[in-house]
Amino acid sequence: MLTENELHLSADVLVIGGGPAAAWAAWAAASQGVKVIIVDKGFLGTSGAAAASGNGIMAPSPENWDKVLSERYRIGKNLANSRWIERVIEKTWLSLPLVESWGYRFPKEDGESVRQSYYGPEYMRVLRKNLLRVGVQIFDQSPALELLLADDGSVAGARGVQRQHHRSYTVRAGAVVLANGGCAFLSKALGCNTNTGDGLLMAVEAGGELSSMEASNHYAISTAFNATVTRGVPFGWASYSDEAGNDLGGYVDGRRDPSFLPNALLKGSVYARLDKATPEVKAVIEKSHFIAFLPYKKADIDPYTERVPVTLILEGTVRGTGGIRLTDDSCGTKVPGLYAAGDAASREFLAGLASGGGGPNAAWAISTGQWAGVGAATFAKSLGAQANERVARPTGQVGLRSPMARRSPSPSPSSETFDSEAIVRGVQDQMFPLEKNYLRSEQGLLDSLAKLETLWQQVQGNPKQDTVRDVEFSRRAAALTAVARWAYFSALHRTETRSEHIRMDYPETDPNQGYYQATGGLDKLWVRRDWIKDAIATPPVQTSQTTPSVSKL
Repeated sequence: MLTENELHLSADVLVIGGGPAAAWAAWAAASQGVKVIIVDKGFLGTSGAAAASGNGIMAPSPENWDKVLSERYRIGKNLANSRWIERVIEKTWLSLPLVESWGYRFPKEDGESVRQSYYGPEYMRVLRKNLLRVGVQIFDQSPALELLLADDGSVAGARGVQRQHHRSYTVRAGAVVLANGGCAFLSKALGCNTNTGDGLLMAVEAGGELSSMEASNHYAISTAFNATVTRGVPFGWASYSDEAGNDLGGYVDGRRDPSFLPNALLKGSVYARLDKATPEVKAVIEKSHFIAFLPYKKADIDPYTERVPVTLILEGTVRGTGGIRLTDDSCGTKVPGLYAAGDAASREFLAGLASGGGGPNAAWAISTGQWAGVGAATFAKSLGAQANERVARPTGQVGLRSPMARRSPSPSPSSETFDSEAIVRGVQDQMFPLEKNYLRSEQGLLDSLAKLETLWQQVQGNPKQDTVRDVEFSRRAAALTAVARWAYFSALHRTETRSEHIRMDYPETDPNQGYYQATGGLDKLWVRRDWIKDAIATPPVQTSQTTPSVSKL
């Protein structure tokens, strides 16, 4: 990467990301008395999905904990973990008064604060202000691109680029928290274009593992004429019709059928009109989901009386489940000193293969952020004062350096660079279509994996690195390709339909598949079954994505 005028920094804990999970992790680490640096791809407080709109929070009052826990476990279809659900609920409930003490104003009812949702821009502004108050050093517009490893295999910091200063930077740290979100494949879902899977690629390169990556195909409803705002709540009061105005139904026992819209869109255009909303409902949803009504206002449309075309936007693992595999209660990973929180981490313990939606994922960010921050601070302290004097090496490969060139007997430094924009379009061609990603089949997955393998071979070549943007975009193309491969490879091996993972060739849920799927690998992908009831783990089977196999017990 660009090394002229490179910035060199050091800290006890480095947090990578700029959303709620990253902010909570940085605060929690700082509360342990260690030096904390946080680096964000955007501007911490305005970038990311949470800052773009309002959101619910899974924070029921204690008398409702058992009810909410039971419901979340039911939704997880036996793959969720009741102990973790309880931990998340309790930690979130206890944490929200802190936000209020930092200056956030929750609405009041009968003089009591109602801490069930937040207004994203104000929530993130308060979190940023609090980080500065406790001495956390924030670097905006500074995407981290690769981790550093010490000789013993523990994490030792990270490297990245600073857009505004046109230079690289290195942060040496005793521990690192990856809280830089999931992957929405640049679908333009509101606030999600910073979520390109960078953390997942960085973790695997450093020796970490992913889990439940088959739960990576969450789609969200949006107006088709302004396909970016993905707030589904208002559409719960919609009537649906086709091009000719024929009623399409779309409800089961009075509730919107989640499988209705994808199947309807595969047949043709779908229109929605929010004519089921009562005046009371209108008042509530327009206040709590105001961002969803901006497209209507800009287009001078009355959504309660006029039909509007709707579509589905891929949100991938942002509202899906897959992510970095957690190995302990402090949100540690397989790599010593590396922690994961929020959407970067697998949320399988909270949701199984179902979506965490808004409220559960918001609670997950608050709780895992704190656990990861404290865990990272504890690990950093255990290394002593010489932690940042360890010999360390960068782990980044594709998109930063050319693995193909290194393997060539006579690499040519002048060889042509790969086209990062073309790579991104190629990944999207495989991930966006409903017939490929929503309705999955063995042959379809194999076909897409073959095309993704071609893209992976292309990003093995020389990345363009003339500017910091070139470096960032080359790496982003590699991350998107890597995440797509892991997602489809994992989906190929779960031969059942469960929650959001739908296999047309295996339409039933198999009670014998009571396991999580760990996955990883770069050139050679692997899958391992981690049985939930048994503590048995098997070595990963090295395979190619065009001749898939799975480890057998």
